[in-house]
Amino acid sequence: MHEPVKDSSNLFAMDQAAAVSVSKPPKPGARASMNADERDALEHRIRCQCGCTLDVYTCRTTDFSCQVSPAMHRDVMALVDGGYPAQEILDAFVGTYGERALMAPKREGFNMVGYLLPSLALAGGGTLLLFMIRRWGARAAMRPVPVAAATTNATNEEMQRLADAVRRDA
Repeated sequence: MHEPVKDSSNLFAMDQAAAVSVSKPPKPGARASMNADERDALEHRIRCQCGCTLDVYTCRTTDFSCQVSPAMHRDVMALVDGGYPAQEILDAFVGTYGERALMAPKREGFNMVGYLLPSLALAGGGTLLLFMIRRWGARAAMRPVPVAAATTNATNEEMQRLADAVRRDA
């Protein structure tokens, strides 16, 4: 194992010796498998191993004290020039560094919990909130509303005629 070379020029303790060569021999008759924009997009999916928590592209273009991201970038460029497609390049980095080389875990196995749980929790919370709001609304509708006793000067006969008129209109 290498002796870590720590650099605290960043917010995180950076291991400047964390780069491990990721290489494969070029494919026969190899041509670059992607253009610069596609390569940059691929580098956004690979985590810099210096400890900064950034992807390779962002680290190499914003933190000029890092020596790891430029080395990883050189490996990506060599693999692209060697004719390897994006998935094979990602697989090569995972083969060297483990799954920590990826900015996001693969969507398989137990990792699916991390992708699905937030959505399920949000949907469950929304359903529970809707249920509670409806329940509170139903309770409020059932609560008797205090009504002040009305005083009238009407006779019983007049009240009966009023009740009959209301029933006819209903």
